[in-house]
Amino acid sequence: MSGPDLFARPRRIGRGAALTLVFASVLATGAATGALPGDGRKTAAGQDSSVAAAAHEKPLDDPAEAAEEAMADGKSPAQAAEEAVSRSGDRWGAVYSQGEYEEFEQALDGEYTGVGLWARRTVDGEVQVTRVRGGSPAQLAGIREGDRIAAVDGRPVTGRPVTEVLGLLRGERAGTSVHVGLQRGTRAWSETLRRANLSTDSVAVTRLADGAVLIKVSAFTKGAGSRVRTAVRAAPARAGVVLDLRGNSGGLVTEAVTAASAFLDGGLVATYDVRGAQRALHAERGGNTSRPVVVLVDSGTMSAAELLTGALQDRGRAVVVGTRTFGKGSVQMPSRLPDGSVAELTVGHYRTPSGRSVDGRGITPDLEAADGQLERAETVLSGLGAPS
Repeated sequence: MSGPDLFARPRRIGRGAALTLVFASVLATGAATGALPGDGRKTAAGQDSSVAAAAHEKPLDDPAEAAEEAMADGKSPAQAAEEAVSRSGDRWGAVYSQGEYEEFEQALDGEYTGVGLWARRTVDGEVQVTRVRGGSPAQLAGIREGDRIAAVDGRPVTGRPVTEVLGLLRGERAGTSVHVGLQRGTRAWSETLRRANLSTDSVAVTRLADGAVLIKVSAFTKGAGSRVRTAVRAAPARAGVVLDLRGNSGGLVTEAVTAASAFLDGGLVATYDVRGAQRALHAERGGNTSRPVVVLVDSGTMSAAELLTGALQDRGRAVVVGTRTFGKGSVQMPSRLPDGSVAELTVGHYRTPSGRSVDGRGITPDLEAADGQLERAETVLSGLGAPS
């Protein structure tokens, strides 16, 4: 596993009976990629009809009931749910075994098993490392950003969905080994990595040369929103903030709302519908409403990260810089099946405070920038009155 920072499909979070909404990414393994999964779909720049079609999906009937009925025909509950999800055309629907679902919950709580790398699939089908976690098995083996993964346990991976590759790297438990074929330029070699239990580090805070504070949020795992709020409060009084959400494909929507509360003094963050019932998410009072803010986004910005971006943009609290976001604005909720597996199904869609639909459209930045995005952000902050 490359890391849990980008979460695979919607899933239940927290413990107890209450459901917490998760606007999650399209990764099928709960692994981090730092970019679009490269499963054959195009980016969210209005080019993928399946993305646009997601806004018109019809929610599926209760899969638990369908599973119970199917058991009379000799099918397992999971098999019945898989068939139901497939027939529904729900692009974000998925069925997970009990073990897979427990792993997802563990990842959302801030822990995961893996080798500590992020990856993306390039336009020519290669799987390229985009980030290596410090102190991880991958880092200790000398793997670097930009290296290409050619094979996992002897199986060539070029052309395969990156989610499948990351799933092979993840394995089932810490202490097991995985043999990875690698390429760097003209060099080809292999490494045997031993998987380890790793903790997520989804929020990183650094000071920029001009005095601004850079807050990089790679995923909205448990506690990420509070860490963003703490970082904003700890920043020098007049310093601007660059909130970097590039490659962030979501996580816990409650954490995204908490992060929004760092910049808003209460008020609406998003509205959403669940099977026709309209609901709303609100920021907490007490956020800093005067500090200049720039949000960095790209085509890997999805889901809860888009919700946060749209809220700050609509509320006039941030200038958004980068490229159009992915366009994942649907709401999923879980159903526990009789055999312990879990079906996740689309039940609605959310909108930004101004009523914009994100699903299939994404968010258009205020300033389009494919390159030099951080430098553009610093220039914008200077124009907004942040010290330089």
